[in-house]
Amino acid sequence: MADAVLCDVSDGLATITINRPDAMNAMNTAAKVALRDALMSVAADPAVRAVLLTAAGERAFCVGQDLKEHVAKLAEARESDGGNALSTVREHYNPIVRAITEMPKPVVAGVNGVAAGAGFGFALACDYRVVADTASFNTSFAGVALTADSGVSWTLPRLIGPSRAADLLLFPRSISAKDAQDLGIVNRLVPTAELAAEAAAVARKLADGPTVAYAALKESLAYGAGHTLGEALEKEDELQTRAGASQDHAIAVRAFLDKERPKYLGQ
Repeated sequence: MADAVLCDVSDGLATITINRPDAMNAMNTAAKVALRDALMSVAADPAVRAVLLTAAGERAFCVGQDLKEHVAKLAEARESDGGNALSTVREHYNPIVRAITEMPKPVVAGVNGVAAGAGFGFALACDYRVVADTASFNTSFAGVALTADSGVSWTLPRLIGPSRAADLLLFPRSISAKDAQDLGIVNRLVPTAELAAEAAAVARKLADGPTVAYAALKESLAYGAGHTLGEALEKEDELQTRAGASQDHAIAVRAFLDKERPKYLGQ
């Protein structure tokens, strides 16, 4: 049986691939555990400077929970009189999203097809989304009588506003890649045939960039979303001090003065 999730690290770039194309990359327990563990591993690996999260095949990035397995777990929960079939949110989805959003390095989503439910949440959690023009997005949750998980209640309104987020959550439907771009969900829209190469190129550029500065930018954006201007200014001062002390800042300044392209160390 093929691994549910593949992870390859090459020259500072970790590529994590959800690998259940025959199931539209739906998340069964094995896939959730593997994705969670792979993300936590690359987050802690100092040799990794950027991450590309993508999926096998062209039909789907990830359609969320594997409903066949979920139905079986609901039955088990009823039989056990008190079991919780939705403990997967706490055990898997929350750690996955936190690993993506909190790791001190940029994460690029290469969205090759349908991103629905938790799959939509994974894509939203990433720092940058490169999306095939044949891809689509769907919140899906209310369609199976569930509420949002995988961070969607936090990420979606911050990207498109609370009113539009409520519309997509209350009335789940397929949103085309172009419509998603117009809403502000998609950072870069490319032809499907170019998705793999373009997503890899974007992730590679970030892996070769000033990692400390990227980590600070990521932290400042998350912090600024929930704090006052004064607090954000204090955080910027703290993070700028950190970035300014990095080797990469010294490399960048010297390269600018010498009219050369900087070769960053990620330190």
